Amino acid sequence: MKKLVLLLAVVFGMSMVSCTGNGETTTDGGDTTATVVEEPIETVDSATTAMGDSVKAAAGEAVEAVADKAQEVADSLKK
Repeated sequence: MKKLVLLLAVVFGMSMVSCTGNGETTTDGGDTTATVVEEPIETVDSATTAMGDSVKAAAGEAVEAVADKAQEVADSLKK
């Protein structure tokens, strides 16, 4: 419940901050052209991809183990 109240307070605060600056903007007739910045795209190497795949596999095995244990506990409670 505390998280919900905090979330609502943050959303309300952000909406108030974003709306207050609208009346203060002025245009001087200055430079209105946009500047485009081009950055190189980083590529992902195969070692990083393989590491990510092994982490996903390990996480999947852990989830399956927890699910199996939960099923065992549920079955034992039914008896």
